Amino acid sequence: MKLDLSYRELSTLFDSEISISGKIHSIAYDSRKIIEGSQTLFVAFPGEFRDGHDFIPEAYAKGVRLFIVNKAPTLPLPQAIFIIVQNTLEALQDLAKYHRSKHACTVIGITGSAGKTTVKEILGSILQEKFNVIRSPKSYNSQLGVAISLLEITPETEVAIIEAGISQPGEMEKLEKMILPDIGIFTSFGSAHARNFKNSDEHLSEKLMLFKHCKTVYVSEHIDIPSLDSFKKIKTDQYSSVFENTDLSPVYQQNCALAIACALDLGVDMDLIKKAIHEIRPIAMRMEVFEGVHNTLIINDTYNLDREGLEASLQYQKLIAADKRRILYVGTSSDINRKMVSDIIEEFEPIDVYFRDETDLLELEISNSVILIKGDRNSKMEQVSSTLRQFKHETYVEIDLTSIRDNIQALKAELPKDIKVLAMVKAQSYGSGGERLATYLERIGINYLGVAYPDEGAELRASGVSIPIMVMNADPASMRYCIENELEPTIYSTEQLDTFIRELIYKEKFAYPIHIKLETGMNRLGFREGDIRNLIDILKSQPEVKVQSVYSHLAASDDPKSSYTNIQVDRFNHLCSLLEQAIPYQFDKHILNSEGIINFPEYHMDMVRIGIAMYGITNDPKMKSLLQPSLKWYSTVSQIRHLKKGETVGYSQKGVMENDGMIAVIPVGYADGFRRMLGNGNGGVYINDKFCPTIGNVCMDMIMVDVTGSNVKAGDQVE
Repeated sequence: MKLDLSYRELSTLFDSEISISGKIHSIAYDSRKIIEGSQTLFVAFPGEFRDGHDFIPEAYAKGVRLFIVNKAPTLPLPQAIFIIVQNTLEALQDLAKYHRSKHACTVIGITGSAGKTTVKEILGSILQEKFNVIRSPKSYNSQLGVAISLLEITPETEVAIIEAGISQPGEMEKLEKMILPDIGIFTSFGSAHARNFKNSDEHLSEKLMLFKHCKTVYVSEHIDIPSLDSFKKIKTDQYSSVFENTDLSPVYQQNCALAIACALDLGVDMDLIKKAIHEIRPIAMRMEVFEGVHNTLIINDTYNLDREGLEASLQYQKLIAADKRRILYVGTSSDINRKMVSDIIEEFEPIDVYFRDETDLLELEISNSVILIKGDRNSKMEQVSSTLRQFKHETYVEIDLTSIRDNIQALKAELPKDIKVLAMVKAQSYGSGGERLATYLERIGINYLGVAYPDEGAELRASGVSIPIMVMNADPASMRYCIENELEPTIYSTEQLDTFIRELIYKEKFAYPIHIKLETGMNRLGFREGDIRNLIDILKSQPEVKVQSVYSHLAASDDPKSSYTNIQVDRFNHLCSLLEQAIPYQFDKHILNSEGIINFPEYHMDMVRIGIAMYGITNDPKMKSLLQPSLKWYSTVSQIRHLKKGETVGYSQKGVMENDGMIAVIPVGYADGFRRMLGNGNGGVYINDKFCPTIGNVCMDMIMVDVTGSNVKAGDQVE
C-alpha cells in the first residue's frame, strides 16, 4: 500500500479536528501485521469474536498514532489521535471511495456467483503485458476486502481490477459506490446465497447493480439476463484458436474468454494475449493435489474451513474436474460450519457432499472422482487425505507438529515470559518443509521467523505467512525482493546498508525494519567496533530504515564452561551501548541460540533464536531430557533374502555373512540422505522395534540390513 494521505485530508473527510500535520502511507486493522506504525492509520473493527478496539494499545506500542474508532479507549495514550465515527467499516469505505476518486485509472469491476478470482487473475496476467495494473489481493471481494483493494491504487496505476462479492441485499450498492467501475465483467449467476433474497430476480438485480455506470459489461454466454446496450455476451468458441495446444478445462476457457474480450477492447495485441494465456496455469491457492487410490485425484486442503477458502477450493475443484464426479468430504463438529457448507455448495452442483462424522468415505464408491478434503483445525482431516494417497515411493518423513510445539514450550519455559522467540526455518525448515511448518509456528504464537535467503521468505509469504521474517543473508541483488515481500534483512556492512537504502528511496519506504549483525568472535559476517561510528552516522541521517534488532552469534554456545562466550557477550553489550546512545528508540537484542538458552540463561536479553532443537535434536544432555524427537523417517522392506555363510552383500563385496542368515532390502540410499558412512554395520534401522544393522555398502537407492533371527517379511515398516 502506497497511500499519500495528509492529516488535513482525513480531517476534512471525517469532519474531525486534527491539530498536527502528517502523512499516512498505509492502513492497518490487524495489530499483528504492523511492522512500522509511525505513518499507519489503524482502523478498529468490532467483531463477533474479537474487537479491534482491544488491540489499540498494541498498535500504539508499534508506533501508530492515528486511529479510526467507535469509541476512544480508557487507557491513556498521550500522543494518540482518535477519529471517532459511528461505523468504522463505513468510515474505511468512505476513505476508499475518496482515494478512488483521486485517481484517473480505468477501473474494472468483476462479480458473479463463481469464477470472480479466476477471471481477475487471468485478466491481470494479460493486461500487465501492456499496463501498470493493480488487482484485488487473493479473494478480497467483501465489504472490507474491496475497500482494502481500492486503497492499493497509486498515481502510477493505469488499470485497477476489483472483485466484488455479495451475500445480502443492499451490499452491492455500497460496493458500487466505492468501485464505480468503468468496465464490468459478469462471470456467472448461480444459487449461492439465493436464500437471502426474495427470489432469483431480486438476486440478479442486486448483482447487476455493480454495472449501472459501466460503459461496457462482458457477460458469460451461459447467463440469461435482459439484453442491454452496454452488455456484450462472450462465447468461448470465439477464441478457440487461442486455446489450441493448451490443457485448460472448458470452465477455465470460459473464464479466459471474458478476460480476452476485455483485453482486446483495451487495445492489447492478440499475440500478447496468446502468450499470456499459454503461460497461465489454473489457480491452486493454498492446497496440495495428488493422485489417490481407485484412480481418484485428491485436493488436500485441510488447512482451515472458512468461507473464502472453501469457495476458492470448490472453484479450483470444478476447474480441474471437467466431466469427472466431484466429492466434497468435510470434517467439522460445528453447526455453523455445516450451515456455511450448505449455503455455499448449491453454487457448485452437481457435487456429492459428505461429513466425516456421518459417513466413512472409504466405504463409498469413489472411483474416478475428484475429491476435495476440507476440515476445521480439530477434525484431523489430514489423516483422511493420507489414507487416500496413492504412494508411489515407500520412503517418507513424518513430522510431529505436536512435538515441535512441545519442544518450543519446553525451551520457552527456561525463559522469562516476555522474551520473544525467533524460529529458524531456513533451508526448507532443515529439509522438513518450510511453508507448512512456518504457518504452524505462526499459529502457535512465534514472534519471528528466520530464513537464510530472500527467496525462502518469499515462498513463506506466498503461502500466507504474515508474521515478521528476518533474512540472514540478503545480498545487494536481492534487496528489492526483500521489500516487495515485506522481509526484514540482516545488515552486516555499510556497503550493503547503502544499497538497501537506495532501494527504499526508490520504493518511497520509510522506517523499514532491519536487523544489525555484529561480529563478536565468530569471524563471519558483521560490524566490528571500528565500523560502528560510520554505521551510526548512516542510521541517524537516513529515515528510510529503522533498527528492529541487533544480534550476534556465539561460537561456543554448546559448551557451558566456555569463557569465550563471556568475552563475546561483553563485546556485544559494548557495541550495543554505542548504538543505544545514538539511536533515539529502543531495539531488541539477541545472541542466544537453542543450546545457549540452556547453557547461558543469563544472556537471554530481548529475544532468542531456536532452530534444530525444535525437532528435538541436541547434543546437550540436559536439553535431551527436555525435548522429544519430532521427525521420523520411514521406509518399507522390499524383499527378504536367505543367504549362506560366506556369501557377500552389495558393492565391492564389503558385506560378508558370518553365518547362515537373512537380510532385508530397503528402498532408501545415499540419494535419500542415508549417508554412505552408515554402511557395513556403522548404522542401521528399526524393524518391528528391533535394531537391524546395515550389511555391505550403502547404495544410491538401497540399503541391506541383517534381520537374522527376526520375524521380518516384505512390506514391513522400517524406521
